[in-house]
Amino acid sequence: MSEKRETGSNRRISPAVVVIVIFGVISMLGDIVYESARSANSQYLNLLGIRAAKVGLIFGIGEFLGYALRLFAGILSDRSGRHWYFMFAGYGMLLSVPLMGLTVNWDFLVVFMLLERMGKALRNPAKDTVLSGVAENQVGIGFAFGLQEALDQLGAFLGPLVFTAVFFFTGKNGIREYQLGYKMLLVPYLLLLLFLTFAHRKITGANLLPSAPARTSQSIKLEPIFWIYTVFTFLCTVGFVNFSTIGYHLKASRLMSDGDITLLYALAMLVDAVAAMVVGKAYDRLKERTGKRTGGILVLAVIPLLTVSLPLLTLSHSKTLIVIGMMLFGVVMGTHETIMRSAIADITPYRKRGTGYGIFNSAYGLALLAGSALTGLFYDLQLTELIIVFTIIAEAAAVLLFIRLNRAITGGHQHSI
Repeated sequence: MSEKRETGSNRRISPAVVVIVIFGVISMLGDIVYESARSANSQYLNLLGIRAAKVGLIFGIGEFLGYALRLFAGILSDRSGRHWYFMFAGYGMLLSVPLMGLTVNWDFLVVFMLLERMGKALRNPAKDTVLSGVAENQVGIGFAFGLQEALDQLGAFLGPLVFTAVFFFTGKNGIREYQLGYKMLLVPYLLLLLFLTFAHRKITGANLLPSAPARTSQSIKLEPIFWIYTVFTFLCTVGFVNFSTIGYHLKASRLMSDGDITLLYALAMLVDAVAAMVVGKAYDRLKERTGKRTGGILVLAVIPLLTVSLPLLTLSHSKTLIVIGMMLFGVVMGTHETIMRSAIADITPYRKRGTGYGIFNSAYGLALLAGSALTGLFYDLQLTELIIVFTIIAEAAAVLLFIRLNRAITGGHQHSI
């Protein structure tokens, strides 16, 4: 009886799951830092008198750098094999977020916001490569990224509550209160560095990653389905109304208080966490049902259908519709972060995966740059209807490309690792 219990216990807590949870805790702390700031940045800049077009442009540039630089980080991590160097450097740059609480100078704030995004660019390809390498032969990749995203979004839920708490306990929402919120983020930042150091010792000591000679990556090519998938993702994302515009709309229209805006964002991130687990399991089940490694990608059919409704809801003047829209926003984000990352692991070989994540995220970042800049400009010009039309066109094009992607999958495409 005791032997059976030990066996059952070992099955429940595998080394792979331990690694995924450790990464999740690190991501959770990282999200507490930067998602807290992202929930407040638009309102803070509005308080400083910065116009929506300028906010949208800087947000878009930051997102573009945060994704485009992943191309170089991914290639370098593939060729060097030194994933931990990139993770330590990337997470270290999160210090720029607490530093935002020390200044109201626009030039410094821009630098800090861009540094935060660049840090994410350095760490993410390496982190996703390591996570997928641990998960693919031991637990489902969809499950791994779903659990990762759930823990990640727990941090995204808790992070904005920092500012909500500051506004509640001080009874104010001025510049000093925003700066206090930024400074408080130094605590989770320091905890993150401690967990990252622990994770490095734990994972490297247990030899849980597959061996992957770095130089072999140069001779491996990415297959056509990867490029179709990347363009599909670009179209889905370019029409996605991001929170920089939504938050600005809520503040400028005086539809909600500053505390309610950050609380609403936190609730959307909680929905994101739940959605991540659901779609992660659906991804793995579809792979089993179709008998194909790429079969789980079919879950992505829901993204254009949900995305097209977001501007109609979140940019309205109805609090009820805005809340519903933000819940759908969370579902879309959860699907983006779980399935889109899982799919890259299934359509690229491990030795080329950092490059695959880099290229994919560069396209994703370019879409965010174009989308956020255009929506910010349209909003400044009071042309909300153009945002709606732009979203419909982008998502309709994504649906057409998904049909082609579906044919590539059901037509018998198989990727060999």
